[in-house]
Amino acid sequence: MFSAQTYQDRRTVLKSSISSGILLFLGNIENPVNFEHNPYYFRQDSTFLYYFGIQEPRIAAIIDIDENKTIIFGDELSIDDIVWMGRQETLKEKSLKSGVSETLPYAELPKYILKAKSANRKVHYLPPYQSSNKILLSDLLGIKIAELQPSVEMIKAIVKQRSVKEAQEIVQIEQAVNVSNEMHLLAMLTAKPGIKEYEIANAIQHLAGNKECGMSYPPIVTINGGILHNHYRLNTLKNGDLFLNDSGAETAMGYAGDLTRTFPVSSTFSTQQKEIYEVVLNAFENAQRLLKPGMKFKDIHLKASQHLVEGLVDLGLMKGNPKEAVQNHAHTLFFQCGLGHMMGLDVHDMEDLGEQYVGYTEEEPKDTKTFGLKSLRLGKALESGFVVTVEPGIYMIPELIDIWQAENKNAEFINYDKVNEYRNFGGVRIEDDFLITNDGYRLLGNGLIKTVEEIENYRKEHLS
Repeated sequence: MFSAQTYQDRRTVLKSSISSGILLFLGNIENPVNFEHNPYYFRQDSTFLYYFGIQEPRIAAIIDIDENKTIIFGDELSIDDIVWMGRQETLKEKSLKSGVSETLPYAELPKYILKAKSANRKVHYLPPYQSSNKILLSDLLGIKIAELQPSVEMIKAIVKQRSVKEAQEIVQIEQAVNVSNEMHLLAMLTAKPGIKEYEIANAIQHLAGNKECGMSYPPIVTINGGILHNHYRLNTLKNGDLFLNDSGAETAMGYAGDLTRTFPVSSTFSTQQKEIYEVVLNAFENAQRLLKPGMKFKDIHLKASQHLVEGLVDLGLMKGNPKEAVQNHAHTLFFQCGLGHMMGLDVHDMEDLGEQYVGYTEEEPKDTKTFGLKSLRLGKALESGFVVTVEPGIYMIPELIDIWQAENKNAEFINYDKVNEYRNFGGVRIEDDFLITNDGYRLLGNGLIKTVEEIENYRKEHLS
């Protein structure tokens, strides 16, 4: 945990942004795999972590703005709990570390909320994503799950506060990024003909564990890079394959790293692989240079898309004016997703609060219909203190190619005969994490090799 003062200060800022009422924070529970006492790995709700820092299931908290009090609700260990798990730090002790002196049994939470509702006081709450919390909110508020209406006022205040990272948060994020760097270097050493994808996944997860970290999301380790979120890991690597590793570590305090590298299973890139890779790298480097406060991330995304098109025109896969091609969304045959996203306590930071609040503004809302743009999680102007990813890519998806070609879609910009020569190419993605500073940006972490020459030399040096 951070200092008690950190959590007190965060709650003070939040209280000053909300007019009145009760702010309700629900922690997560342990969800059973196949029976109650065999749970999945527990991960606390990130907003609860941000304001209270306590990693414990089945607790809740309120900030009562009107009565100027903060209470954590939860149950201390019973003797049965102690028999099975041993004496542990009490909830009271954990609460004091969070700067909260008042704790009440979990059963008191419904009584507190009922009393507030009886007095016609506003109960603010966030969008629930765990089924248990949907049910709990329904019971606490006496309304159907389908009629739950999270507090937009609370969401906006939290997004504004959590988006700008504190210096101590950046330390945590850089710790996660540096462990992620090591994971990716290990993957480059492990990947060779005859190895299974899951062996690489196992190796990098083992490394993260040895660094007191978990994974910030299920790692994507695949020779089928054209599948954006491929979690199938049973393929055997062979010469000629491109291997895509999208993985990141998460610190014990919950902060994420998120990196992607693509490299050949052979000792060197083939000509075709190198050409596509360098198109993506050029788009990455140009996008990186545009990062600064006031710059709309959507504009950076579109500019990166234009650089991708320029490279694909040079290779003969596309034709015509690159700017017009992007305006007509022709690039989305190859780049179907967004350029990046916010990152922090969540790898897709605050995604549970709603992309329309986290990545966009009321004045310029998200385009939820246009292919490509509907997958762009971040579009608004950047601010100093934001942490963002930049991850352009080129993905060859045979099913998508067939649909577009059958429709002759964007034929003025796409050379389908040439594209079909690449239909089984797979995909290339390059991703790093950046802090937006007052005058531009800073790469987070110690840096990870990414040029063709760096990757080939590293693998030759260590695999020979």
